[in-house]
Amino acid sequence: MKILVTGATGNIGRMVVDELLARGASDVRALTVDPAKAALPAGVDVVKGFVGRPSTLPAALAGVDVMYLAPHVPTAPEVCRLAADAGVRRIVDLAGAKGEHWQAIEDAVEASGVPWTHLEPGEFMANAELWAPQIRAGDEVRDAYGTVANAAIAQEDIAAVAAHVILTDGHEGRSYELTGPETLSRRDKVAAIGQALERDLAYIDLPYDQALTQFEKTMGEHAKWYLDGLAASVGHPQPALPTVAELTGRPATTYVEWTRRHQGIFR
Repeated sequence: MKILVTGATGNIGRMVVDELLARGASDVRALTVDPAKAALPAGVDVVKGFVGRPSTLPAALAGVDVMYLAPHVPTAPEVCRLAADAGVRRIVDLAGAKGEHWQAIEDAVEASGVPWTHLEPGEFMANAELWAPQIRAGDEVRDAYGTVANAAIAQEDIAAVAAHVILTDGHEGRSYELTGPETLSRRDKVAAIGQALERDLAYIDLPYDQALTQFEKTMGEHAKWYLDGLAASVGHPQPALPTVAELTGRPATTYVEWTRRHQGIFR
């Protein structure tokens, strides 16, 4: 089975390549914009291209059985049509919550007529990097809407699920909502980071205007959009689902575990 991993040097795509190889996949093709700098493992067929430039894809799609589709909304319909024309037999796409921004990815995949599996992760644990400058500078995290809670997921777990559904049968036509193993508020997440770092971190809940100023330092023009999204999530905690463990056969990564693995971000 020939597998094409698009976005193969992205945060999740590279992990998907590694997971496939660890699980014994022997015919992996990796799509990257710069093969010379990709530093992908030996044995991987590295090809130049980008889902954002569909004209670069026909050669990469030749002979492919399963494509892992990295999320790029503007060109998803054309990429999926090209996959169908090339005879790809299944698309495993990375999208997001149904009905939101990433719904366009799933719509494009389904419209292509190629059998599909949708992966729908929520917030990434890696978004904690937003707090890293403050944690490196001291013991206070100035943030907003500290009670907003979700079940953030480790990107490693998303990649593990992707590799599993690529390599095993029975996933066609399935949508998998992916979360971490615990629902934590923003305040709880900062406490978990402190636990992993063996530090006592204080969470300072800012009023909206001060929070907007704070977020603009790291998010620029996207700060208001992000802050308004938090405001809309008050009182609507995201439940933790067992999907990662059910599919991979191992527990999903906890927030404390993720921080310990990536503690260099905060030091």
